[in-house]
Amino acid sequence: MPGSTPRGLTGLAFGGDYNPEQWPEHVWQEDVRLMREAGVTMVSVGIFSWALLEPAPGTYDFGWLDRVIDLLHANGVRVDLGTPTVVPPAWFYQAHPEALPVTADGVRLAFGSRGAICHSNSDYRAAAAAITTKLAERYAGHPALALWHVHNEYGVPVSACYCDGCADHFRRWLRTTYGTIDAVNDAWGTAFWGQRYAGFEQITPPRRTPTVGNPAQALDYRRFADAIMRENFVMERDILHRLSPGVPVTTNFMTALSQCDSVDYWAWGREVDLVTNDHYLITDGRRTHVNLAMAADLTRSVAGGAPWLLLEHSTSGVNWQPRNPAKAPGQMARNSLGHVARGSEGAMFFQWRQSRRGAEKFHSSMVPHGGTDTRVWREVVELGASVGALSEIRGTRTVADVAVLWDWQSWWAQNLDWRPSEDADPRERADAFYEVLYDRHLTVDFARPEADLSAYPLVVVPALYLMTEAAGANLRRYVEQGGTLVVSYFSGIVDEHDAVHEGPYPGALRDVLGLTVEEFSPLLQGETVRLTGPDGSELCGDVWTEFVVPRGAEPVWTYADGLTAGRPAVTRHRLGEGTAWYVSTRLGHEGLDAVLGWAAEDAGVDPRADLPRDVEVVRRTGEQGTYLFAVNHTGTDTKVPLETAGTELLTGERAAGHLAVPAGGVRVVRLDG
Repeated sequence: MPGSTPRGLTGLAFGGDYNPEQWPEHVWQEDVRLMREAGVTMVSVGIFSWALLEPAPGTYDFGWLDRVIDLLHANGVRVDLGTPTVVPPAWFYQAHPEALPVTADGVRLAFGSRGAICHSNSDYRAAAAAITTKLAERYAGHPALALWHVHNEYGVPVSACYCDGCADHFRRWLRTTYGTIDAVNDAWGTAFWGQRYAGFEQITPPRRTPTVGNPAQALDYRRFADAIMRENFVMERDILHRLSPGVPVTTNFMTALSQCDSVDYWAWGREVDLVTNDHYLITDGRRTHVNLAMAADLTRSVAGGAPWLLLEHSTSGVNWQPRNPAKAPGQMARNSLGHVARGSEGAMFFQWRQSRRGAEKFHSSMVPHGGTDTRVWREVVELGASVGALSEIRGTRTVADVAVLWDWQSWWAQNLDWRPSEDADPRERADAFYEVLYDRHLTVDFARPEADLSAYPLVVVPALYLMTEAAGANLRRYVEQGGTLVVSYFSGIVDEHDAVHEGPYPGALRDVLGLTVEEFSPLLQGETVRLTGPDGSELCGDVWTEFVVPRGAEPVWTYADGLTAGRPAVTRHRLGEGTAWYVSTRLGHEGLDAVLGWAAEDAGVDPRADLPRDVEVVRRTGEQGTYLFAVNHTGTDTKVPLETAGTELLTGERAAGHLAVPAGGVRVVRLDG
């Protein structure tokens, strides 16, 4: 049921993780009263409750959960019901200590946190299946049930285990994947350093070695670890599908590139009925709203463009960063409605009531420690009204202008040891290119390298070190048929086994780019190079340079100094009906903007010069019409031009010619026609 929506929810989802087990029952009545006041439509329940639901092996206590769900239903609140398999009880680990994960250094982690799971462990799998079955049998027919929520944030904090059980499972996975030991040896290049295996029984996980181990083995182990987590999700999902037909099943992703790098969300997006995501701002001095927009666009793309759901974010500060500032007044609404603009079917939080105990007691919530006489609570109530006013957009889809190619497995491969420069960070390049596109007011779809790209006039490749021959052929076809492609350095270098493509760099991309690279020439920390353009303009690069040889491409910017002085730095290759650009150094915002400006002209993508910086304008469209979202992240009132008049949904006012958006505010217009 890909693209499903929560059962029985007629508007957008608004609410959060509800953990009533942390509070005496007399508080529950107060909770539901406040939920009605805030306009809450759905809450997530039971995610961390295994120890309470099964206090001893095979002994179940559902009484308290019955009362909670009945109470929520009586007050008009839908339930996203969790399977609590992210935190097995203490009694389980006492009986099965081998279910605790082992690090690559051979250290077995201890119980006392969350997510301490060896996903290969058969006892864990059996216990998880049992509690999931009991929950499904009991609550499948409950009228409050809107959604099943399996586990919690797979891959956080532990994705891979290196125990002997995982070694056995890894060997089985390799047999299934490769068939023969010769195929494994070939894929891993085990002739290097005498690593050849005579049989599967000789293979172990990539545990700690005296120096760098086999990178292809390490890459496959990341694939394996991701696959077995997904196997466990599918096991629970299939139980729920069988016993609770018609109720969508999800698990909460963390697609923000800075928060989870161990999960291939392209693969996971095909397994859930509804893509959901958790997003928390990384407050490191950068423009947090840009990363938020990027995460939302990436999540929508994982969902295949279908509506998705923001299942967790924070009302204000979080508690796990070195410094955890509060959100500014109005920022909660901007963050929430910014996600809605980019396809989310609502805005959910962690959590409803702020905990008094435990590791996350200083994490903000919808009901803070200070209660209802607080700024946060007043903003929650105001936001609930806004989300309620946007119910009619449900089912519409966000409209994108350009595509950015991204691949988690390429990220894994590039971040393995002994690459030419540890400063060449694929995530940093993705952030940098996205920020320039954001500042050009272009809405981005992310896409797999082998996806159909024909709908996009401009496709950007910030970092794809690992690229299959099929992906390279796909990009060539895209350009030949009229597309405009922009590729950054160190892309197209290796195949799916981390083997360098035969022939000159950049391997899978040399034909479409019309060039070869003789040699990489990374820069030392702090070093920079100057680039000169045809109009006398100068750009500045750092981290990386290359000895580029045009093979049909024309130089546009040239290195003015350094080892590569006089060589092409930025090139353009006209191929068929389209154009491919190549950027062989790390450019800052100004430099990337200059290059993408030229590429956008080639693509016929018009800049939105009429929009101020940090005012984002995004459209959602569907059978019910077109909706324009304007999110003002500045401290100044602004006006957004309107081609068509319409009705502003949050105020009920008519707008024509332009839309007035107050400082720090959000406006949503249903356009006429």
